[in-house]
Amino acid sequence: MVVGEFAQETDLVVIGGGPGGYTAALRAAAQKQKVILVDENAQLGGVCLRVGCIPSKALLHVADILHVAETAQEKGLEFAKPKINLEAMRAYKNSVIDKLAGGVAGLCKNSKVEVIKGRATFLSSKEVRITDSMSTSGRVRFKRAIIATGSVPIRIPNINIDDPRVMDSSGALDLADVPKKLLVIGGGYIGLELGQVYAALGSEVTVVEMLDSILMGLDGDLARPLSRRLQQQFTGGTHLKTKVTRVQAATEGLQVTFEGEGKPTGNIYDRILVSVGRKPNTAELGLENTDVKLNEKGFVQVDNQLRTSDQRIFAIGDIVGNPLLAHKAIREGKVAADVIAGQSKVVFDNVAIPAVVFTDPEVAWVGITEKEAKTQQLNIIVKKMPWGGSGRAVSLGRPEGLTKIIADAKTQRVLGVGITGSHAGEMIAEGALAIEMGATIEDIAMTIHPHPTLSETYQDVADMFGVGAVH
Repeated sequence: MVVGEFAQETDLVVIGGGPGGYTAALRAAAQKQKVILVDENAQLGGVCLRVGCIPSKALLHVADILHVAETAQEKGLEFAKPKINLEAMRAYKNSVIDKLAGGVAGLCKNSKVEVIKGRATFLSSKEVRITDSMSTSGRVRFKRAIIATGSVPIRIPNINIDDPRVMDSSGALDLADVPKKLLVIGGGYIGLELGQVYAALGSEVTVVEMLDSILMGLDGDLARPLSRRLQQQFTGGTHLKTKVTRVQAATEGLQVTFEGEGKPTGNIYDRILVSVGRKPNTAELGLENTDVKLNEKGFVQVDNQLRTSDQRIFAIGDIVGNPLLAHKAIREGKVAADVIAGQSKVVFDNVAIPAVVFTDPEVAWVGITEKEAKTQQLNIIVKKMPWGGSGRAVSLGRPEGLTKIIADAKTQRVLGVGITGSHAGEMIAEGALAIEMGATIEDIAMTIHPHPTLSETYQDVADMFGVGAVH
């Protein structure tokens, strides 16, 4: 509940109950700090748990089951065509959210973290006002604060139509219906993931991306297996170097005007998903009443201990800049909480932050990419193994994958790892650990990997740097 008009005092107030915020709160509480966690939503967990990472992965799991059923006949199994029950699917997705959000709330209760439902606004560098949904407000005085308010979807300026058929990622996850024709604006990971969900459910999906490739910045060889899969799934096509200039509501649907080299032939869609990126959620925080500074892109400026230019206030997660990933926020939350608890030597010095696109096939990478290495004119060696030589991949019927390692040509130190294929997201942590530990190619090659597994491809690629891979 919101405190009364009197000022409550605490050691630490954390603003935002997402992965970074609740991790920081729990970490601080474990170090004997009196902690108040402020979040304006009915459930803790932030965008990631409520309307992002977790529900999208639940629906991608459903899409994967549909794909397995469709291809089972190749393996000697026959099923009746799956029937889609949207109401039951929504219930499944919501049950996943409820269970995990309830778990976070339970952890906070057991750790004696006080949770207040409301919106926090800084009155000064020592005090916030918290206002709940009933406009009841109270003040909290703090010794330290952590801002963890995350990010919000970017809106396209020329698409200002107020129509429920124009969705952001949160709206798309509601699964109001399965549109006959869906336009996805943006070829990043959110658009591609949700595009695959709707394609699996039966939508004719069209993707437009204003840049010259999907998943901009990703090495082409890692993107290629996914691109081939998308050609089969996105029957409306993936159109690069194309942008939307106008959307109008028409009797037959949403009428779209395109501009660019690869314009789709059609221009009427039942629904549109706008997925062109996210921006830091720093609005209405009252930062002008503090010494917190923003950079030219609107992100909060912090040092390597996540301290802002206001010495009492720390910031973590999406609001401090790229990459906008939950696992980065979690690590930053731990660092900030440790520093606040008095561990003065703790810093955020991670050199490897893995990224995962949970499409089918999955794409994951960590460290430097081959594109970045060439831009920086680094002396590197690159080796890669197509999964057609992996016994495990072939037995799963998923030989389209690829494992790739980038190493320093002189020291053989691992600089980057990329994986495309089934369960790539589960595999990438080994690459992150190798980079963080300063491992060499020999370290990977000499590590016995279990056979037959997909992880074994790490060893095969490492062997390529020497006498050659067995497979």
